Amino acid sequence: MAKKDSIVDLNKALVFQVGHLGEAYDKWVHQPIITKEGPRFFDNDVLELLTKTVWWAVPLIWVPVAFWFISKSVSFGVAYSNIAALVVCGIAAATLTEYIMHRFLFHIKTTSYWGNTTHYLLHGYHHKHPMDALRLVLPPAVTLIMIIPLWILLKLLTPETVTPAVFAGLLLGYVKYDCTHYFLHHSKPGKLGLQSELKTYHMNHHFRIQDMGFGVTSSFWDKVFGTYPPSYDQKKKKT
Repeated sequence: MAKKDSIVDLNKALVFQVGHLGEAYDKWVHQPIITKEGPRFFDNDVLELLTKTVWWAVPLIWVPVAFWFISKSVSFGVAYSNIAALVVCGIAAATLTEYIMHRFLFHIKTTSYWGNTTHYLLHGYHHKHPMDALRLVLPPAVTLIMIIPLWILLKLLTPETVTPAVFAGLLLGYVKYDCTHYFLHHSKPGKLGLQSELKTYHMNHHFRIQDMGFGVTSSFWDKVFGTYPPSYDQKKKKT
């Protein structure tokens, strides 16, 4: 049976279609299609393969990298207790980075061809097809592109001996974010230690109030910056 959509052809590669939606893109991309079958992004098979990532690739790749950076701080002679504290600071900073990127980059409003296309590749596809398991975590190449500027900024702001441990914490925080995000979509409440409250909070962001509730691993920064959904508060008071 052919897939149907009001303004794009879901039977064809989507990435180079969505740019033509102009001002209609934002409304279209926030009308989710709830199927486990993901759309095709590119006609080219190699490009298409590069858009798909299994969730376990995230810890498999980035946890060893994080521990390599921790070893760099050890080689500088930093005390283990200080390294642990710096890693914790990095993990905490990762939660803020998660919030900032989700709110201001992943939910940026676009209308131009390349703006729509870029947004779709970054995050729009996830709101359009939230149950696509192979496009839920970031591909390693995309992660690398995003963390290089963070590494450069961190080197400018922190002493040489401190930078690796803090960056390791950022990486571990990212792993926590992507794995949590995956299991919020694909696990039952409480399974694998995830709380049903956090799953409900994130599903509220996808299906009820998509311009609030930007936290994934926590709602803390939403409360700090005033993006905690008011209707979600009201719903909790009634239960």
